[in-house]
Amino acid sequence: MTDLFDSDPQSEEPGPGAPRPLADRLRPQALAEVIGQEQVLGPDAPLGVMLASGSLSSLVFWGPPGVGKTTIARLLARETDLHFVQISAIFTGVPELRKVFEAARIRRQNGQGTLLFVDEIHRFNKAQQDGFLPHMEDGTILLVGATTENPSFELNAALLSRAQVLVLERLTPAELERLTQRAEKELDRALPLDGHAREALQEMADGDGRALLNLVEQVAAWRVEGKLDTEALTKRLMRRATKYDKSGDEHYNLISALHKSVRGSDPDAAVYWLARMLAGGEDPRFLARRITRMAIEDIGLADPQAQGICLEAWQVYERLGSPEGELALAQAVLYLALAPKSNAGYVAYKGAMAAARKTGSTPPPKHILNAPTRLMKDQGYGAGYAYDHDAEDGFSGQNYFPDDMRREAFYQPVERGFERELKKRLDWFEKLRAKRG
Repeated sequence: MTDLFDSDPQSEEPGPGAPRPLADRLRPQALAEVIGQEQVLGPDAPLGVMLASGSLSSLVFWGPPGVGKTTIARLLARETDLHFVQISAIFTGVPELRKVFEAARIRRQNGQGTLLFVDEIHRFNKAQQDGFLPHMEDGTILLVGATTENPSFELNAALLSRAQVLVLERLTPAELERLTQRAEKELDRALPLDGHAREALQEMADGDGRALLNLVEQVAAWRVEGKLDTEALTKRLMRRATKYDKSGDEHYNLISALHKSVRGSDPDAAVYWLARMLAGGEDPRFLARRITRMAIEDIGLADPQAQGICLEAWQVYERLGSPEGELALAQAVLYLALAPKSNAGYVAYKGAMAAARKTGSTPPPKHILNAPTRLMKDQGYGAGYAYDHDAEDGFSGQNYFPDDMRREAFYQPVERGFERELKKRLDWFEKLRAKRG
């Protein structure tokens, strides 16, 4: 009986006359046939160097779906004469893993190595990931894992230290066009699309080669007169959903892109990333919260209105809901992008927090402490306090830091926006403080 988890690429070939999807028929038979991923497959790239030297290490392929992770793993096994075994972390438990390792051990005793390809490897828990380590170390398996999630977050440090992480990228428009041409050659006919519709079809794939081939196969099956334009194509074919995981890497990547676009004063890029997140199904309330945080962190007192505008946009969204309320969030993002920027308040707060942790429980100077009791007055509480309203210019210049702590200058306003005015005030007080000793 064939072990389900001990698959051989040759044993998976369909029988004569069995239907085969286009993506399967076009599966490359050699690494040289792989479209894209030059950054890992090129002569001077990691895999190119490994294969040239005859020394292949354990690997983790990190990248979006449909960019060739499984195909490259199969071809690596073929070109290094290793037995290829493929499992999925979704369907494989500890008993099945034991069988895989035992079969690999026997295979090794008989003189053949095993390339174990683990799809969705990030779905294994810590204990299961630890189970690979001894078999990697003694050479029983050469592990090639595939993940769509950031390995530094999802994989154990011990496993990562024994494997090289290679990043596979979405296929570019040029690479998708090459793949389309290869598909047309296999189908022995051109797609019934004009130039713009052809580009629209490739855009629908969103950098996913497998998705593109599935779309091509659908379009090629249509019986139409002449060539379809973009409008006709989109009526017949549903656009592929945007890749967006609200709890995964894409979530953090896009919010980072939005935040940095706002910080970089680029309203067009900022509203684009906001739209990308909303189109992907992000919770507008999460965005409202993050937008408000941007106003506090990156604009601050350079434009005191920014925070209020964000809060008002948040409130408008709560009243209108989606999709109308999302426009208020977009307007807030545009305002933030064009507002003067300052992180002086943020820096001052962080500096003050660091000083507070360092100085521990140092008390305030006694002259600024209230003395509601006779005992406290006898202890010097409130003695020598200068009431600022009675002082010249309404400023006494007294010290308000602890007695044994030197004066700090946490807040350094910038010469932008309203903080330019605050800087003038700060400089004025500093001159008065120096004047009064």
